[in-house]
Amino acid sequence: MASTGSTPFPKWQLAILLGAPLAIGLGYLYLRNRFEDPEKKKEAELKAKTTISLDNEENAKVSESAIDRAMILKGAGNRAFHGAEYDKAITLYNEAIEACPPDRTEDLATFYQNRSACYEKREMWDQVKEDCTFALKLNEKYVKAYLRRSRAAEKSGDLVLALEDVTSACILERFQVQSSLVNADRILKALGRQHAREALSKRQPVMPSKHFIKTYFSAFLEDPITKIHIDDKETSGFAKAKRALDSQDYEAIVDACSEELVSEGHYKYEALLLRATFYLLLGRHEEAQVDLGKVIESDASTKVKVNALIKRASLYTQLENTEKCLEDFANAAQLDAGNSDIYHHRGQVYLLLERMDEATSEFAKAVELNSDFSIAYIQKCYADYRHAQFHKNIGALTQVRADFEHALERFPRCAEAYILYAQVLSDQQEWGRAEALFDSALAVDPNNATLYVHKGLVQLQKNTDFDKAVKLINKAIEMDDKCDFAYETLGTIEVQRGNLRRSLELFEKAIALAKTELEMTHLFSLKDAAAAQLKVSQRWGLDWTVS
Repeated sequence: MASTGSTPFPKWQLAILLGAPLAIGLGYLYLRNRFEDPEKKKEAELKAKTTISLDNEENAKVSESAIDRAMILKGAGNRAFHGAEYDKAITLYNEAIEACPPDRTEDLATFYQNRSACYEKREMWDQVKEDCTFALKLNEKYVKAYLRRSRAAEKSGDLVLALEDVTSACILERFQVQSSLVNADRILKALGRQHAREALSKRQPVMPSKHFIKTYFSAFLEDPITKIHIDDKETSGFAKAKRALDSQDYEAIVDACSEELVSEGHYKYEALLLRATFYLLLGRHEEAQVDLGKVIESDASTKVKVNALIKRASLYTQLENTEKCLEDFANAAQLDAGNSDIYHHRGQVYLLLERMDEATSEFAKAVELNSDFSIAYIQKCYADYRHAQFHKNIGALTQVRADFEHALERFPRCAEAYILYAQVLSDQQEWGRAEALFDSALAVDPNNATLYVHKGLVQLQKNTDFDKAVKLINKAIEMDDKCDFAYETLGTIEVQRGNLRRSLELFEKAIALAKTELEMTHLFSLKDAAAAQLKVSQRWGLDWTVS
């Protein structure tokens, strides 16, 4: 969903975070000192062989005889395995392990790994992990053993080990094997979701920044709360809440709304709606859902009920319940078909779901109902761009640019117009024009910290200037210490720069500010990927640097 806090890049690419030589902008991440040079290894082995003394020739012959027997047993085990005779194969691999000379470490590692494959077929996950661990002690760069132990760890619920092992495999495979990347993506999502749910149960709600809240309310052209005028003499709980909203004293709103509800005042449904809105902003979703449900089932005015339905629909999106989300939008449209907010917000959901035809249709309907709804107009332009991109329609892309230029003329005070057009131009690698548009947005909205993050990202795209990008993003944090977009982006940059410990600190700060499980899952995925990368790099003495 496009917004002032979004990024023109894909939200997250697994391989980048794990260290693949892919790019965010033009910044590349490479591994140095990864592995011992193969040619040097061969020379060392040859030299070692020539130093065997004649006195040891007899021992060597005995050893050869033992390894020959072990290899015959391994071959028989392989045949049994392919014939699905797993118990027989296990017995044969046992004998191969016993017969194998202890100095034949790579062969021993293979026997353990083969036996673990039998245990995997039997779903004996502890034995799989144990044998793979033996194999890796004998051969620390054994890709098959890492992948098999990763699968077993995932099956047994040890997602941290599963991630570390698949990360090791991805590095050893130079990130060229798609199946390993897919496995890593699945594990990261599962681990991120697990960590997010654990964190949500313990987190302390954090009020977003004043700018964020102001931007949130601006997305509702027909918000019934903002349109209410309260007499200066009124002393009810809702009157206090409305004055707090108007003066941006947001911390006082929930208590003031609760006061109105206790007294069952005239504005009880408006108080429920406003309290629910701030529960949403605080990430207190269960409480928000209860309050919104009460409004929806009440005899409140149509505008109040429709606003509640839109907000509950958006909540269902965050909870990944698309069916209930769209049901609430449909009910809202039945109540008030001429309410442009319905189509604007439903369009954003369709955009998020990559349902481009429906997204463009919804935004067009919002603009048709209210041609002065600047944010809906801009979102329509952006949806049209995504639609044209999706269908590779060059003519439509040209028209989109003309529509954006018209939007800038028509809504010169709408920061979103400059921001989304700049993102489009960034996609088209027109860095200079994009940067100028972000500067224009700052002139209109000088307190928007995310604009400095966007400017920093342009520096990465344009000329891989990490230092300038970091400086701009740090300026965003100085301006708004609750700018989670800044922490997330800076954390990703620090991963690329090899500052993995610093990236973990930044992802933690972003996690503390996350408002939904979906956001938190994404951020934990970033953090978990960096943590796994750090552990693997420390184990192998790898040097991560920007080139």
